[in-house]
Amino acid sequence: MYGERRIRYSPGTYALSQQVDLSMTENLPTLDRDAILKWIHENVPVDEFAGRKVLLIVPDSTRTAPLPILFPALRKLLGPACKQLDLLVALGTHPPMPLQKIRSMLGIADDDPCDDVGLFNHEWDNPDALATIGTLTEAETREISNGVLAQEVPVEINKRVLDYDVALIVGPVFPHEVVGFSGGNKYFFPGVSGPRLLNFFHWLGALITNVGIIGIQDTPVRQVVNRAAKLVPIERRCLAFVVAANASPYGMFYGTPEEAWKGASELSGRVHIKRFSKPFKQVLSCAPEMYDELWVAGKCMYKLEPVVADGGELIIYAPHMKDVSVTHGAAIEAVGYHVRDYFTKQWDKFKHHPWGALAHSTHVRGSGEFVDGVEKPRVTVTVASQIPREVCERINLAYRDPATIDVEAFANREDEGVLLVRKAGEHLHRLEDGVSTQYQE
Repeated sequence: MYGERRIRYSPGTYALSQQVDLSMTENLPTLDRDAILKWIHENVPVDEFAGRKVLLIVPDSTRTAPLPILFPALRKLLGPACKQLDLLVALGTHPPMPLQKIRSMLGIADDDPCDDVGLFNHEWDNPDALATIGTLTEAETREISNGVLAQEVPVEINKRVLDYDVALIVGPVFPHEVVGFSGGNKYFFPGVSGPRLLNFFHWLGALITNVGIIGIQDTPVRQVVNRAAKLVPIERRCLAFVVAANASPYGMFYGTPEEAWKGASELSGRVHIKRFSKPFKQVLSCAPEMYDELWVAGKCMYKLEPVVADGGELIIYAPHMKDVSVTHGAAIEAVGYHVRDYFTKQWDKFKHHPWGALAHSTHVRGSGEFVDGVEKPRVTVTVASQIPREVCERINLAYRDPATIDVEAFANREDEGVLLVRKAGEHLHRLEDGVSTQYQE
């Protein structure tokens, strides 16, 4: 099925951008600029958007994506055909992007006013910018989560979405700590949603744990996201893609968000997951500059936690990073970073804190135990950044001065139990089936 080339998409179908065998991805080629443009021209059906008001929904700059190629191509293709074309940045709860940074991310030239396309940030924390489109009932959430977390949850979305006839998601797919794989309807929830559903399913993911959910397609959290997306009262389309570290796509998919995501997540599972035959006692996880706060640089832990040995250390190396979180800093300061059971076994003490912040806390701190009032994390998480030592220690993370780290001293030492990851946060590192996290010399 996945070895054939499909040119024409109809609603509910998806396809690879080129002829590939997904079982053989070690040397899978990527698409260059000309190939991307050709694919867009041949495979995005203009007639689905003709005469209609269209909203593009895209990630912010914390995701690797060829948006400087994709946005101009879609603007040129769809702009003349549709009634209106605008763009909304799916921030989730990330800080809003300045207009000039949005323009740069999209490849808009300095001398281009781009007054034919409205450029907007999502406003998750502005009640006036949100609309309630339905509710997930307690019975639904109990069923979806297999009884792990059951409550009635209002489904809120950026009300700007309701002004359009069709939304076109344009975004990458990677292994993800909360949903299993990112992309697809996740660009609605939490991308352009309100905080209540976001807090609910992030905590659901935390209860299942990062290791228990990351890199898995069919997860309870994905089911929550897809169930909520059915309440979106306009047509939904998706251009999903799977990229290499330099943002060039291995494959591109178009269709409904569910189907485009399905194909992309299958490919991501083959090219974005690296498997190892033994765990490592020390990992230097280098955060790219697009991770400018620990809220997003936590991905350097999420994607590598499975290969850190019991009692080992993971270092988030981010000499450019100054903040824990611009948006959630106060919430994180109030609770610190702890293993899941630290919260669940003291739930009356913590249940009133934002559940999204609690989920982030447990994902960064990783797995462990809380027994007889004593917290026992499985690994040490060390932050080497501009965040001061006293702040790291106050929020229950280890500190190291980044100036004391020679990155190259960690290279080529896998046989010694030391792993260097030069661009962390997008590739999941996992042990082969049956391999223990106990390290043996």
